[in-house]
Amino acid sequence: MVDASVTELGWVPEPITADEEVYLRAAIEAAGTVDTTRATREEWVTYLDTWFTPDPRYTDPEEQAAQVTRYQQEMREAVVFPDAVWASLEDEDGRVVAITVGEMSYTPVPDYAGDDMFIGTSDVILTFTEEGEDSAEHSYEEQVRVSAQVLCGDASVPTPGSTQAPGDCMLIRFFDSALGD
Repeated sequence: MVDASVTELGWVPEPITADEEVYLRAAIEAAGTVDTTRATREEWVTYLDTWFTPDPRYTDPEEQAAQVTRYQQEMREAVVFPDAVWASLEDEDGRVVAITVGEMSYTPVPDYAGDDMFIGTSDVILTFTEEGEDSAEHSYEEQVRVSAQVLCGDASVPTPGSTQAPGDCMLIRFFDSALGD
C-alpha cells in the first residue's frame, strides 16, 4: 500500500501492484468509501488526487499536467459525492463503504496501441450508514456502476515518497458514467 494509515480516516489505501484488476477495484472503491466523522470532503478528494498519473497519450508535459487537472476536476464534479450529499451525510455522522462486485468488464482505450492501459467497469454496492434521530445507526445500500482508466506501464509516475515504481498501476481518470456493458 502507498499509505495504509488512510484506513484510519475511513478511506481505501492505494495498492502498489501491476495487476490492473486489483488496482481498478481499489480505485473504484476509493471513489465511494468515506467517513464524514474522520475527514472533510476536501481532504478526501485531495487524497484521491494522489492516485492520478499523466496520460501517456499526451507527450507534452504541460498538456499532460493540464489533462491530469481536468480529470481531477471531472472527478470532483461528476464522480465523487457532491457537496450537498456530503453535507447530508455529515449531518448524520455518515459513512459509506463501496465494494466492487461481480466481474470487471473492459473497454478498449481509444487512440492507444499499448497493452498497459485499461478501462474497467464494475458494479459497486454502496453501503450507507448514518445515525438517525434516535441516535441509532441505520444502514441502506445502493448499487451503481463505475468506470475508471488505469495505466500499468513504465510511463506511470509513482506517488512521491512511496515505494511505487514505474510500471505499477496508477489512475488516469474516473468516468462520469459507466462504459461498456
